[in-house]
Amino acid sequence: RMRTLDDKVVVITGAASGIGRATAVEAAGRGAHLAVSDVNETGLAETVDLLKAAGARTVRSDRLDVSQREEITAYASAVADQFGRVNVVVNNAGVSMTGNFSKLTYEQMEWIVDINFWGVVNGTKEFLPHLIDSGDGHVVNISSLFGLISMPGQTLYNSTKYAVRGFTEAIREEMLVAGAPVGVSCVHPGGIRTGISRNGRKTLGSDADAIDRLFEEKLAK
Repeated sequence: RMRTLDDKVVVITGAASGIGRATAVEAAGRGAHLAVSDVNETGLAETVDLLKAAGARTVRSDRLDVSQREEITAYASAVADQFGRVNVVVNNAGVSMTGNFSKLTYEQMEWIVDINFWGVVNGTKEFLPHLIDSGDGHVVNISSLFGLISMPGQTLYNSTKYAVRGFTEAIREEMLVAGAPVGVSCVHPGGIRTGISRNGRKTLGSDADAIDRLFEEKLAK
């Protein structure tokens, strides 16, 4: 399995801030070639500056909406064409949705599922062939502490993160059975102040505000 990131091609979604940015900076400092993406172009540009300062061998930056399958399909091909290979994919892009289930609209639920779950599926599906071809690949899917435990007001966030967990564990087994040269990891971050809650959506009403505060308090512990 992969022992070093030196001279490896690392793809990271949701890299404009938080875990995605920190992961990218760490990989840059270890000698990786980076392909970073996000829908937040301003934050992504700031990340690119940090990556160059950290010594990244190469930096590719793209605006990418992971919920749009056709965008990821084109993106995976473009990255592979530019670098000639892909060694690591970190499916990190994610959003939050706070509010009682009874008050959530279908549009709101579809929005978070499309990004948090389908975004991970899309990224894994499109990049997996390139990871296998590299002979030394790894896929990292970011779930959450709330992919292990549930709480009120986070029904859809919990659902998507549990789904990422199950999906990733199944992919890991498939790679082992096939003897493919691809490691598979599911990460469950806990108390990290990334701003995901502040930047997320929520239903109107004091109950959602209270739940949102509880969400941030739990992450801070």
